[in-house]
Amino acid sequence: MCGITGIVDLRGGRAIEPHVLQRMNDSQWHRGPDEGSVHIEPGLGFGHRRLSIIDIATGQQPLFNEDGSVVVVFNGEIYNYQSLIPELQALGHVFRTKSDTEVIVHAWESWGEDCVQRFRGMFAFALWDRNKQTLFMARDRLGVKPMHYAILDDGTLLFGSELKSLLAYRDGRGGMSRELDPLAVEEYFALGYVAEPRCIFKQARKLEPGYSLCIRRGQPLPAPRRYWDLRFTLDRQIGVEEACAELRERLAESVRLRMIAEVPLGAFLSGGVDSSAVVATMAGLSAGPVNTCSIAFDDPKFNESEFAKMVADRYRTNHRVETVRSDDFDLIDRLARLYDEPYADSSALPTYRVCELARKHVTVALSGDGGDESLGGYRRYRMHLMEERMRSALPAGIRQPVFGLLGRLYPKADWAPRVFRAKTTFQGMARTSVEAYFHSVSILRGEMRDRLFSPAFKAQLGGYQAQAVFDRHAAEAGTDDALALIQYLDLKTYLVGDINTKVDRASMAHSLEVREPLMDHELVEWLATLPSDLKVRGQEGKYIFKKAMEPALPHEVLYRPKMGFSVPLARWFRGPLRQRVRDAVLGDRLAETGWFEPSYLRSLVDGHQSGAYDYSAPLWTLLMFDGFLRQVVDGGEASLGALRQNEEAGALS
Repeated sequence: MCGITGIVDLRGGRAIEPHVLQRMNDSQWHRGPDEGSVHIEPGLGFGHRRLSIIDIATGQQPLFNEDGSVVVVFNGEIYNYQSLIPELQALGHVFRTKSDTEVIVHAWESWGEDCVQRFRGMFAFALWDRNKQTLFMARDRLGVKPMHYAILDDGTLLFGSELKSLLAYRDGRGGMSRELDPLAVEEYFALGYVAEPRCIFKQARKLEPGYSLCIRRGQPLPAPRRYWDLRFTLDRQIGVEEACAELRERLAESVRLRMIAEVPLGAFLSGGVDSSAVVATMAGLSAGPVNTCSIAFDDPKFNESEFAKMVADRYRTNHRVETVRSDDFDLIDRLARLYDEPYADSSALPTYRVCELARKHVTVALSGDGGDESLGGYRRYRMHLMEERMRSALPAGIRQPVFGLLGRLYPKADWAPRVFRAKTTFQGMARTSVEAYFHSVSILRGEMRDRLFSPAFKAQLGGYQAQAVFDRHAAEAGTDDALALIQYLDLKTYLVGDINTKVDRASMAHSLEVREPLMDHELVEWLATLPSDLKVRGQEGKYIFKKAMEPALPHEVLYRPKMGFSVPLARWFRGPLRQRVRDAVLGDRLAETGWFEPSYLRSLVDGHQSGAYDYSAPLWTLLMFDGFLRQVVDGGEASLGALRQNEEAGALS
């Protein structure tokens, strides 16, 4: 696990300034504190920060082929590298290391752009082929590892694992523009993150999962090319018992591949189905006790530690628990710096803490992320399927006007459990399936964003709405199955922009590598062949997964209500953070943008703090946007790496 960065002159061989590349590389020090190296040649500079996991002795980067004509910097793990080495050796390649990184350069030489089809793992890499004057960049299929890039007006391409490395670029010709993209702002306030391929900065982009970018110097810039997509065929004829057996076998294979490491290894154990299944599988593959860690909360409404303990006791793991106080909000400013973009999932707070705990004992941790999307675990899936059955029972010509009217007239009841929020149900019934799902996952829904944004900002949007993100992916989904469609949407949006972003930044802030067995692309492809009623059956999500794990996990763990990794925002904003949220949301920095309606900002704050409404999610979204403006836009080039070094020197409390 590492941090990569680079500068490429796409027009010629302009000299790369070593101190500029070094500054970019050092900005990601936290991603790889073990080693840091750069490579410079005419028109090209690659930088790498290393967290040593595999081939500690000889796996340094940037890494070259036999004659030095191909160089790569790589972040991630190629789990099937051991099987690829003999295949490449048979083709005449000579290996100098035992690392998965070296597989990439030789695979490029033999298979060109199609090399990514052979890799099984999580990865983001950039390689330069001097003989072909070609830059090739690629990102793994499910977007576990990040890749940001920007092409400047003078033909300079910058890339990096994190946006902070692009922001650190400054030479005699300037740097990347810090102008914000209004369309990205609209996406953020709808979704809580900026969806791929957009970035918050107008000049930057994210390489989408399952895409590569191949650029030949001096030639027109091509569009990124998709090399992989998921197809929900749902056509496998299989019984429940057979499906359970095969699921256990595939999970075991995925876990086994992710247990390869030369450093201490463990797992997150939340007490939920997914992490518990991963730990149970690890225990069956491990000769000794598995290292596990959990976060407990002092507020019982958010505490799952008793269920984690059940699993830890059953498998006699080396289990470590730390309790997070319910007023643990000291990380807010640090999170704003950490994510580089505005990011509004408040579970980033406990995720940061569990990574902090894990790194005290291990360098690699397995997680249960990705299971909800592929196995149908979210509660919103069951609600959507219920609404979809109702939608399909009425023609759109009747359904849309009738339920649209009811949705407008019925009083809003944010305080009530969702099942009693008839207004939300009526609004959903009036929409298409994709519109309804987008509406259900939006933090600030369409009518709220319409009231939030000023006329001047709406003019900048030019009619753009974040709904377009879902519409684009829905058009490519290749399925009209109600569950499969929203699973596909989540795999392309929420999993990448929210879950993977959260875990990558939180783990790498502590120089911890996290591996996700449930995001193995071969496992995900197989699950996409299973009929939807094996995933959601009645009111039971993850049906086949729970049945498969019944011999291995307690019934209380498998069949209890899902809790999630939550924090008590509503209470914070009426109590200890009352003044802070008022100062941020009603303060000068948001007002200076000219993008927000002051009267609506005040109504959100007053409405929540009076207890009349629960506006905690919109207020957190605004609070984190304010933090982003202050810490990243106004904060200049302050890097997390520099901050961590200062902390270790005792300069910061």
